[in-house]
Amino acid sequence: MSISIELADRIKNLPPYLFARIDSMKAEAKNKGVDLIDMSIGDPDMPTPQHIVEAMKTAVERPEHHKYPSYDGMPSYREAVSRWYDRRFNVSLDPGTEVLSLIGSKEGIGHIPLAFVNPGDVVLCPSPGYPVYSIAALFAGGEPYFMPLTEDKGFLPDFSSIPEEVLRRARIMFLNYPNNPTSATAGSEFFHEAVEIADRYDIIVCHDAAYSEIYYDDKQPLSFLETDGAKDVGIEFHSLSKTYNMTGWRIGFAVGNREVIAGLGKIKTNLDSGVFQAIQEASIVALETDDNLLSSIRATYQARRDALFEGLVDMGLRVTRPDATFYLWARVPEGFTSEDFVVHLLDKAGVLGTPGNGFGEPGAGYIRFALTVSVERIKEAVERMKKAL
Repeated sequence: MSISIELADRIKNLPPYLFARIDSMKAEAKNKGVDLIDMSIGDPDMPTPQHIVEAMKTAVERPEHHKYPSYDGMPSYREAVSRWYDRRFNVSLDPGTEVLSLIGSKEGIGHIPLAFVNPGDVVLCPSPGYPVYSIAALFAGGEPYFMPLTEDKGFLPDFSSIPEEVLRRARIMFLNYPNNPTSATAGSEFFHEAVEIADRYDIIVCHDAAYSEIYYDDKQPLSFLETDGAKDVGIEFHSLSKTYNMTGWRIGFAVGNREVIAGLGKIKTNLDSGVFQAIQEASIVALETDDNLLSSIRATYQARRDALFEGLVDMGLRVTRPDATFYLWARVPEGFTSEDFVVHLLDKAGVLGTPGNGFGEPGAGYIRFALTVSVERIKEAVERMKKAL
């Protein structure tokens, strides 16, 4: 005998998770023996800097770290985050009430609607965008409202196009700059507009700043919290994943409005048991890393950016040279859809990118390439793609 197993509606109604589909495509190609050049997922290929690894080795041997950690994060970790924000953005944070440790920023983004969204409330989500924004809204019973990011608007949402009734029902607005997948950056004027909209309609702004430290030509991206009034209306998520090549370590933080931080903290208290303290200890060392090392990491990505950008332009693809992130967002050639082009490159060139429509309908007609392979492999990928076209 066996019982009938049926998924909950919240799971049945979810769209397929983009990166799970990409993993399936990769596995199939590798099973066929393809020499795959994978530029689909934003997972740094460079190792975590050695001084951070050594700090972890030391910390993991300390017995006091083998017990349950605090839900909010170690005071020393939150203080390190506060110091980092002060140095990098000249933003002052109270480590006791305005900083919260996260098991990676994805965890915080996924949980924040549970603290503030009731069934039927609207969550404003950028599109194309990181799929977790809208999925988190659905899990909380909210209704995602997609704000189109289009090339003619610099991949910034047009707040004036959002209907009044939607704004009045909105509880959370997700923003993400530097942006995944488009690589766009946002200036102070845009963030001021976001604060004004949020203040007028009582909307919590949740700014995902995971890529703020991957930038080029000394064009440092802004923090949303640098904007006057930002801390009154929202919070910022950040992750150590991209900055320090620590994707597998699963640590990040949320900072900003203390009431929003407290609400997210209540969800975490009931659903997880905090970040392993040895990882927090190592992350304190990461946050105090000399910028010369980070400049070296950025220089590596910049060389890759230039090699791929020049190759794509030479191929006849329309693409903007990004000022930040490790992604290139390119128009697919005429006659292809996003998915058609990804499949074509995989079949004919053994090169894997991510279809733009997987990030949302406005991404149709685009492909995203991640700069997570060496310059040599990028040049090889370019030559393969040229032949395939």
